[in-house]
Amino acid sequence: MSNILVIRGAADIGTLRAHAPDAHIQEVDRLQALSAIEATSILLLRSGVYLGEQELKTLPSLRHVIRPGSGMDNIDVEALGRRGIVVHRNPEASAPAVAEWVLASALMLSRRMPLGHATLTDGVHDKAACMGTSLANLAVGVWGAGPVGLAAARALAPHVARIAHAHWPSNPHGLSQSPPHELAQQAQVHVIALPLRPATRHLVGPGFLKSVRPQRPLLICTGRLETLDVAACLRALEAGTISGLAIDGVERQHLPMLESLRKPMNLLVSPHIGAQRTDVRAALDRWAAELVKEIILEDQAAPVGERR
Repeated sequence: MSNILVIRGAADIGTLRAHAPDAHIQEVDRLQALSAIEATSILLLRSGVYLGEQELKTLPSLRHVIRPGSGMDNIDVEALGRRGIVVHRNPEASAPAVAEWVLASALMLSRRMPLGHATLTDGVHDKAACMGTSLANLAVGVWGAGPVGLAAARALAPHVARIAHAHWPSNPHGLSQSPPHELAQQAQVHVIALPLRPATRHLVGPGFLKSVRPQRPLLICTGRLETLDVAACLRALEAGTISGLAIDGVERQHLPMLESLRKPMNLLVSPHIGAQRTDVRAALDRWAAELVKEIILEDQAAPVGERR
């Protein structure tokens, strides 16, 4: 019998049980609850939950990690590789939904809707502060050319003046690109769609903000919040050196950094909902369940010594 552990929110338990009726499937809220689950062979993991060396010590039988999404910064891939654990992910399924969030954010920030909402909920009617700009007149720079960056560019392209990606050697051939320093100086909207790595942590910080200051741009972060120096970005927004800021990747642990906001701003924050769309969730649930079924069938067909 296969032992499957699901971090709550990573996959639909009912769909999994329908595809793997003979498996032992258990759902937990967090990895710290794993201490007594030594037989787990398949783990379904979501964002915001870390899996590294310490966590792996409680999972001696683990052979597969399924990540129904794209982000991998919460998984120590090298540690899993040393154990021969296979990582499965599906970065494409959610990209169009995340791109939809980017387009909505661009529209709202350019029309200064978050500021209008914030002033009204603060008891102030300040129509003059909400003078917006036509998105059709703005140039967009996209930082990142993975599934989300490409999808965001496709969603924005019909509605903006022009769009380009920050040049990077691994970008797809034929992509409209600009050198990063030129993009920083020319774009009025910057979409940050980068994976979280040591080189991208706090990439959007004081230096980046200084380089984009002449355009007073809108910043839209659709990836991990940690790609921004959030404190520096909030200071720039309050000072008016950027015109708007949208961040999707807010997890529970990030809430304290928002508690210091002193006045209404053109700021949109959301609790990591870019992919939270019913059709996307259903597609990812089916993908995860079908993958679990496939792994179980392969294990049953393989000799014990060859099982992965």
